[in-house]
This record gives sequence, C-alpha cells and structure tokens, in this order.
Amino acid sequence: MDSKKRSYGSVNTESLVYWSSSFLRQPARVLIVEALPPWWSNTCPVLCDALDNFLSLACSLDGPCRLPHLSLYSLSRQQECLLPFVQVRGNLARLRSCVEELRSIPSEGCSRGTARGGEMLRQAVLDSLQQFKQYMRHIGANSQANSHTCVEVTVVTGRPGRGIVNFLENGLTDADLVPLKRLLVVQLHTEAECGEDTPSPEASRDASEDNLLLVDLQQVDNNVIAMESVLKAWLQEQGGDKEHLHLLLPSPLENHIPMCIKCDKQERLISPALIPLSPHLGVKTESIRDFMSVSKGATNQSQVPQKMRAIKALRADGMCESMLYGLPLVIRPTTCWQLDWDEMENNHNWFHALCHTLQSRDMFLLLQVESTQRSATGGPAVFSHYVLQPSASLSFLLKPVVSRELLLPCTPSLPVQDPTPEAMQVIQGCFTQMDEECVFNPHSLSSNLYPHLRSRGLLSQPRYPYRLQPATHRQQSQPPEGAKATASRQPRQQPNQARQLGMKSKIKATVSPMPFSCSSSLGLPLAKASRPVLTFQSSGSHQAFVSAHQEQFDDSSIITLDED
Repeated sequence: MDSKKRSYGSVNTESLVYWSSSFLRQPARVLIVEALPPWWSNTCPVLCDALDNFLSLACSLDGPCRLPHLSLYSLSRQQECLLPFVQVRGNLARLRSCVEELRSIPSEGCSRGTARGGEMLRQAVLDSLQQFKQYMRHIGANSQANSHTCVEVTVVTGRPGRGIVNFLENGLTDADLVPLKRLLVVQLHTEAECGEDTPSPEASRDASEDNLLLVDLQQVDNNVIAMESVLKAWLQEQGGDKEHLHLLLPSPLENHIPMCIKCDKQERLISPALIPLSPHLGVKTESIRDFMSVSKGATNQSQVPQKMRAIKALRADGMCESMLYGLPLVIRPTTCWQLDWDEMENNHNWFHALCHTLQSRDMFLLLQVESTQRSATGGPAVFSHYVLQPSASLSFLLKPVVSRELLLPCTPSLPVQDPTPEAMQVIQGCFTQMDEECVFNPHSLSSNLYPHLRSRGLLSQPRYPYRLQPATHRQQSQPPEGAKATASRQPRQQPNQARQLGMKSKIKATVSPMPFSCSSSLGLPLAKASRPVLTFQSSGSHQAFVSAHQEQFDDSSIITLDED
C-alpha cells in the first residue's frame, strides 16, 4: 500500500493498514454439533437456519479474511465429519450442502447415554485438532495461510452445558492441545431451562483448581437471532496480541508526559461496501479500498498501536450529527495478554473513570490521530479527527468527524412562526397510524440480504480442486443403536455428474485425500448420497487408521471426473 497518507471515503489510510493487518491472526474454526435426541428436535431448525444465514454472509464478504478455514462435525448415533477444513470465502455452495446434511439428521430415536455422547465429543475435539495439523501441512507452502496457525473449537448442544464443560476439562487434561486457542461450549436453552445448569461458586472454584484447561460456557436463547450472534463473533478481529489504540490525555502532573490509556477497537457492523454484489442497502460511506489487506512485506512486522491525542472536550449538545460520517467503532479497555495484571487493572480503572467523567458531564472528546508516517512528497502530514462518545456500558463510540477542508456550505432555514393547526392535525393523524417503540431494535429489520446472497452466490460459484476420497478408504457406518434404529437415514442415489459439475472439463483432486470421512465432497448442493461415518474409538486407533492407509495414498488416489 502506498506510504503516502490519504483518505479514501471515510477512513484514513494509516489506520486502515493497521486495522486490516490485524485480521491476519484470525483462527481457523471447528464447529461440533451435538445432534442427540431429544434435544436435537428443538435445536436443529434454529442452528441450521442461523448457520445457513451466517455462511451466506461470511462467504460473500470482500476485504480482509475474517474466517479463513472451517470444519464441521456432527455427533448423533455416531461421529461424522461433514466437512473437512476448507476455505470459506467463495465456497458457499459446498458449505450450504453441509448444512443440509446437518438438517437431515433424524431428531427422533434413543440416545446412547451421557457417557457415550461425552466420549464422542472428546474424540471429535481430538480428531479436529489432528485434522487441522494435517491441513496446515498441506497448505504450508502458502505464506498467507501460515499466519492462521491456531484453531478455535465451538461445541453447540442442547444438553446442560456445565456437565459438558466438566467432562471436557477432565477428559482433555493429558491430550495434545497445542494448536487449540479456545474451546467454547454453546448451550441453546429455553427460558424454562434458564438457571437450571448454574453451578455453585464452590464447584466452579474446585473445577478450575483441578484442571489447567479452561473451557468457556456460553448459554444463549434457542432462537435464530441469538445463534447468529454467536457465529458472527467469528467475523470480528480475534488478535489479542497487541492493543489497537493508545488514547493520550494531557498529563495531570507537571512533567508534561501524556497519560496513556490502552484500548481495543471493535466493529459494530459489517459495511455494505464489503458486499460485492451491490444490493441497494443505502448510502455507502466506504469503498472496498478502505478494507484492503496490506502488502506481504508488512504481514510479519509487529504492528504499532495507533495513537490518538485528546485535543478538546466538547459539549454533547453542541455536536451536530451532520459533521460525523463513516462507520463507528466500539472502543473498550484492552485485553492484551502481554500486559501484566497490575498494568491491566490500572488501565481498566482509568478507562472506567474517563467513561464515567464524560457521561456525568455530558461531554465528548475530540481526538487527533498522531501521524507515524511522513508524506512521500516531503510535504506536511495530513491529520484525521474523531469524536469519542461515552456510554453506560463501559465503552466508547469512535466516529470520524469532518475537517474544514471537506466541509460544504449549508444555510439552515429557521421557522419564523409555529405551523398552522390544520397542518399539525394532519401530521399528528399520520403518527397515530404508526407503531411507537421506545428503543430501536435492529433485529426487527430485515433487508432480505440472506436470500439475495444465497441466490447470487450459487450462480457465481467458482471452481475448486475438491478434496475427494476414494471409496476404498471410507469406513462403513456402524449399526445404529436404540429402539428407533430404523429411523436412520437411507442412502440416496447420486444424480448425474454432468449436471452436478456444469462444466466441459476434468477436475482432479491434486491433494492427497485426508484420512477423514467427508460427505458432500463435490462441494455443490447435491442430492444426499450415503455419508461415511467416523467411528474412531481412541486417539490410538486414529493413528493406526492413518498409518494403515498412508501407503495407499499414492497417484491412484488422484480422482478424475469426466463429463459426458
């Protein structure tokens, strides 16, 4: 990116370099879904609809890569890898076919019991980590991919989450969890179940003292919007290695050394500029250039936090909204792990005091970005300015503010008298026909963006060298257990391959097949064929399976699909 500091749309180029490069540390994601009866009948439609909506958005976003790789497991009567690790961007058709596979899992039948379900979950976590290591070795030649060297595992269940957390903390104590950055259990529950799984403080303290592995638990309502919010958190910056912003305040002492409060930035919404299909979502104040990734030479360099100096305190009622533009950012006290506990506590207290002071005085802060780059032409640096607005939730809202050079003339007209009674009566009558809300809820608005992205995404699906697996390497399904074993899914016939591929060419899987069972391997929304099943019983059996088949992964495993 050009070193000259310019402004495209609404965001300063220098801040863009830092903000886009921070997405280079996004982890890969593994989603493990517990599809166990009787809970699956309640969680299936919610999870599948939320996952379908989320993937429609995530696969269509331009700009920095927010979700690099994704893998999907399901646990029902057996453990299945519905999707080995794949790149998310531009892969909507393949991902949606996996969602349909997940949706087709029967919701009736007999469960194998808590112990068996817990063992399958433990093995799914270990298998996903092993698969991630193999996948990273396959793409190791790509320097861009090497920046995503960790993985986060999310387990979605309808069972009481506290028992699952305790089982995982005990069962994974001696396991190799090197690439694992975080393990999260998401429990979908109804209002009637809320509070039933709350542990006592003594039990939580004893569990944390006995286990070095900490598994996070997040309880959310069993509805599509709540589950979408959990998934959309994957699209936010997940760095944590360095704070994003240094907020500089005038020193209260005589040494003239500014006081520094270390903060993190967080996006509040996805810009319509990142959606390349250009649906008419309103006025865009950004362009895709504002979110472009930095050059390869800067990806491995340590990023310096952006510095903003407070230059004025403003009365809140004296700020005109027409002077603000662009996307707002949420500012919170940093959670950078490199800070020691004393420094983090002091920083948190200063942040809290600043937020409380501004809110109690009904004031904003006017900030000026300190330049760290010199103009390429040798001229003076260009400064950008922001307004910092406090809130009651221990956070600030950061908005760019216009400067003199960009301001256009405007002459507001002031009324000289009150409106006529007849006009007031007509307008007030119009208001009686509208619903009134005290608080705006954006979840009540829908732009039909999800179905729009799904329809356009399937039409523009790119070609990929799909990772195919020979039938000789697939494991056979185990006989289902329980009184309703006959309810298991029956194999379906595969449609004609020419209609599936829609191209007059050959496709080769040039990468050796991974030793994991995978359905929907062609990556298109096909009628469902019989899905192979993963039935690893232990880590040792998994390694034995890999070793037994490693010699067979030769040139014969490269599959060629011919179209008639």
